[in-house]
Amino acid sequence: MKLRNTAARSWIPKLVIAVALSCTAAGAGAARKISLYALFQDKAIIIIDGARHLLKSGETSAEGLKLLATDTEAETADVEIDGRRDVLKLGVVTASFASKDKGSVILYPDQGGHFFADGLINGTSVRFMVDTGATVIAMNSDTARRIGIDYTANGTPGVASTAAGYVRTYNVLLNTVQVGAITMYNVPGSVIEGRGPNQVLLGMSFIGQLDMKRDSDKMELSVR
Repeated sequence: MKLRNTAARSWIPKLVIAVALSCTAAGAGAARKISLYALFQDKAIIIIDGARHLLKSGETSAEGLKLLATDTEAETADVEIDGRRDVLKLGVVTASFASKDKGSVILYPDQGGHFFADGLINGTSVRFMVDTGATVIAMNSDTARRIGIDYTANGTPGVASTAAGYVRTYNVLLNTVQVGAITMYNVPGSVIEGRGPNQVLLGMSFIGQLDMKRDSDKMELSVR
């Protein structure tokens, strides 16, 4: 099913999104939790183990994290901690900090050539089907109710063109979407009235923010 919704991308928040990463303190073996909370020109709000810091480029927090540079267009901040450099990105959670192995997941096609993945939406288990033709993550109304999404109260009504014709939809924001080691916050989604699609379509509001590599027998999604 190909779902198009041109208004959905405008919902992606620019500031109040957190990306949390964990790192091991040098010589201490303790895990740090680091969150990029907000981004400005040459400034960033970074939360380290619950402590909130407003850092300018070149400044270092008491915990030893140095803000090197910010890029508000790319929604990233270059940082250095424990002698290692990494890039924090708004809206994406990875499993490690300053690691060459960033959060990634490898998917394999079924006999029909479709790629599926088990994941979570707002903490509820779902079955995704990768659909690069879908602008946003799309699900039917039964799935939305199972997840606990009150789309009629909190969603924006609209219509979408599908292979079956025009259908009523509700544009919503999904609090969290997780596939493997990759988690994103406040991801645009769409609830379609009726029983279709059978699976949740993993559209471009999620996979469009990742690097995607595909060959004949697998697809790899990884954090940029």
